[in-house]
This record gives sequence, structure tokens and C-alpha cells, in this order.
Amino acid sequence: MPEHTSLLEPSPWIVRFAPLIPAGSMVLDLACGNGRHARLLAGMGHQIEAVDRDAEALAALVGIAGIQTRCTDLEGGSWPYYGCGFDAIVVSNYLHRPLLPNLFGCLNEGGLLIYETFMVGNELLGKPSNPAFLLRSGELLDLVRNRLRVLAFEQGEVTEPRPAVIQHIVARRGSVLRIP
Repeated sequence: MPEHTSLLEPSPWIVRFAPLIPAGSMVLDLACGNGRHARLLAGMGHQIEAVDRDAEALAALVGIAGIQTRCTDLEGGSWPYYGCGFDAIVVSNYLHRPLLPNLFGCLNEGGLLIYETFMVGNELLGKPSNPAFLLRSGELLDLVRNRLRVLAFEQGEVTEPRPAVIQHIVARRGSVLRIP
């Protein structure tokens, strides 16, 4: 399996729904790895906060217009974004369940959550295989229910960039639908 930081092409799911992020938005790319989504979104004119614990991966983003980086251990330290608000949050191939309420809390009214990661069944195809890093069937849907308005949800097997079992969701905070 490609390591989190070695993936180069943006996820088709994120590419598909990135146009729903209003122009000029402040976007959090959580556990960004090498910044494949930060680069995509900055190229669309957004201001990006790219956060990861891998300083070497973040170094490749320094100097790219529209991208600010933050090196922090999201699982071992305190949440660095208390009191911050984002117009969109993007998460790909990362799951630390205790952070989810923090994500919901820093999503601005009308803000968009684009999230995808591995789910149960992936252990049959490769890593991750630890249940702590695999969503249960429908788990993202259950987590956002009564918090965000679901715009799209899919789960199941994918073949690219490698065979995996994935869960994806796009959801908006509040009832206001802002389409660019």
C-alpha cells in the first residue's frame, strides 16, 4: 500500500466535490501528508491550513501560494484549532475518532466537510487492517447525522489508486446551501 505521504494524485472524491467550496474559502486539510489536496485547493484560489505530524512532508509545501503549514501531533497533543473557523475541512485516509467533534466544532456555518477513509473490509486487501483505523459500515453517516446536512455518501470497494474498502461523505453545516 502507498504510504499516506507518498500518494501524489488528489482523491477523485475530493476532486469531484471541491467545486462546492465557495471561492476564496479558508480550508483545513487535516493530516495532509504531502499536501496533494492542499495543492489542489490552493490552485483553486482557497487559503489552506495544511496540518500533519510529518515535518518532512510539510516542508514540500513551504512557499506555495495560499498554503500555510502546521506541524503537530493531532493525536498526542491538544487540538490546535480551538476558536478557529473553516469554510471547508478535507480529510483523506486518516481516522482518529476523538478528533471528530473538534472538526464539527470548527466548521463555519455553511461550511463543507469532505471526508474519506478506510472501512471494515479493507483488512482483507491490505493496510490499514487495525479496527481502530477502519470505519464501521455507515459510521460516517451516523457521526454527522443531526450535526451536518449530508450531500453525498458512498461506501464500498475501490480499485484506484489501489484496491481498498473506503467510506466517503460530503456534508454541510447548517441549512444554507452556498453553491459557487
